[in-house]
Amino acid sequence: MEYVYAALLLDAAGKEISEKSIMDVVKAAGLSPDEAQAKAVAASLKGVNIKDVIKNAQSMQVAAAAAPAAAAPAAAAKKAEPKEEKKKEEEAAGGLASLFGGA
Repeated sequence: MEYVYAALLLDAAGKEISEKSIMDVVKAAGLSPDEAQAKAVAASLKGVNIKDVIKNAQSMQVAAAAAPAAAAPAAAAKKAEPKEEKKKEEEAAGGLASLFGGA
């Protein structure tokens, strides 16, 4: 995660996100950088606008938080239906039982 954080810091500072710059940030944080991880993060973020990604992630969180609230009434309605159906089935079974001399 420290490599992703380093990339975020570099982006916030308006600096180029490169393998060397990521390693410099990780080293400045007091960690011993891994060249392969720095290279992988730099390569995966090449051409990515981090600010747009963060903005989209934030709007997705808002939409995800709103979705359960909107789905709750529908879920409650679905839960109510089986009880009503079961009650109707019991009434129908009771009516059939009376035809055959049952309770």
